[in-house]
Amino acid sequence: MTAADVYAILPLIVLGGASVVVLLGIAVHRSHSLTLILTLTGLVAAFLLLPLVSIEAPRQVTPLLVIDSYSIFFSGLIIAASFIITVLSYSYLSQQRGHREEFYLFLLLATLGSVVLVASTHFASFFLGLEVLSVSLYTLIAYSRKEYGIEAGVKYLILAGLSSAFLLFGMALVYSELGTMKLAQIPTSLSNPSSGVSQVFVLGGLALIVVGIGFKLALVPFHLWTPDVYQGAPAPVTAFVATISKGAMFALLLRYFTVVNIHNYPSLYLAFVVIAIASMFIGNLLGLLQTKLKRLLAYSSISHLGYLLVAFLASGPLAAVAVAFYLVTYFVTTLGAFGLITIMSNSDRDAEDPEDYRGLFWRKPWIAGSFTAMLLSLAGVPLTAGFVGKFYLVTAGIGSALWLLVIVLVVTSGIGLYYYLRVVVAMFASLPKGSTIAPAMRISPHFTGALAVTILVLLLFWLGIYPTPILRLIESMVTGFS
Repeated sequence: MTAADVYAILPLIVLGGASVVVLLGIAVHRSHSLTLILTLTGLVAAFLLLPLVSIEAPRQVTPLLVIDSYSIFFSGLIIAASFIITVLSYSYLSQQRGHREEFYLFLLLATLGSVVLVASTHFASFFLGLEVLSVSLYTLIAYSRKEYGIEAGVKYLILAGLSSAFLLFGMALVYSELGTMKLAQIPTSLSNPSSGVSQVFVLGGLALIVVGIGFKLALVPFHLWTPDVYQGAPAPVTAFVATISKGAMFALLLRYFTVVNIHNYPSLYLAFVVIAIASMFIGNLLGLLQTKLKRLLAYSSISHLGYLLVAFLASGPLAAVAVAFYLVTYFVTTLGAFGLITIMSNSDRDAEDPEDYRGLFWRKPWIAGSFTAMLLSLAGVPLTAGFVGKFYLVTAGIGSALWLLVIVLVVTSGIGLYYYLRVVVAMFASLPKGSTIAPAMRISPHFTGALAVTILVLLLFWLGIYPTPILRLIESMVTGFS
């Protein structure tokens, strides 16, 4: 590895180094505030290095990683989201009992694994990044050591192990036939008629890889773990699973199947169509039945990943732009929603019961108004980021004549609007005479959490009203990627 290669992966080195520094800091002196400062410093340093690294892009760093505009953009999105989650975690953990410092160590490691995923061009780096992310999430999900938290951690451990087995077996089948684990060489090997490649083994391997990725993205029918894990995990960890974990995997999925060109394999293409339709319908229909807010958002996330598959299955540069922009809007909106749950929660439980939000507007209008904005953005209401994101998804689908998927997207978005509005109506409803406010919920949110949510609300409306700057950045990223 040359000095230029080391320079190109400096953000990854900084994230790894920050994890070591936090670990040593915990060993020398336990301090929640000091650990927070070290974590945020590492994330800021890694983020600030991205523009400098882009000067060397695109650059292949060993056969495992590529540093190009695509990976730099998604790395920046992941690191920025991790920064927000770290700030929210501080306000959440400040009221929790027990040791809190190790939480930030695993948060940094999970972020490092996610960044490795988006830069991966090889099966080995794909799997290593995924395992660093997954092993860190096992601990984060069960970190509170409460009843539901331990159950959620065990469920995620078992299902993540199962999905890793599918991935490894699929990679082994592809390697046995093609003799390569580099993503860029797969189409070349498949297109060579004299290579004697068995399409059965290759397609079988790709199908197993899709199954493993489906588990990580919680797409139907691989979604059964999602509501239990969302409910049992601490609110900031749920935000991480819903955004960074899924966003990193979807970015890798887009790169992987852009290289392979899924349109050349009708059976795989049809499988993704069925998964997309099932995710949109089942995610929204089961969301109608939920009473716990975190479970409702779990099914909502399933449907939103189905929406993303509409643009993923489309062709042309607009499809990649639609996926990237929708991921940005999804990150902002979902982080905001779980951020508000975080600042409403206390040491006993997370604020996920309907009664916790009944009449919230008359107690805390700022929180109720912010939560309303996030829910309306998830529904795709105009003037919010979610509306512009869905507009681009629909445009990409229409441009590729994916009429069935577009119709399903529009219909299921209407179904989702109902259960989002149900929460909004509860927040603005007046309290019946003689009723009392749920005593378990904290009245005054921590300053750091309130500041993070305020920034997200501003971003929500900025992306919904004037998305041009971020769209230009994404378009330049897609040009570099293609």
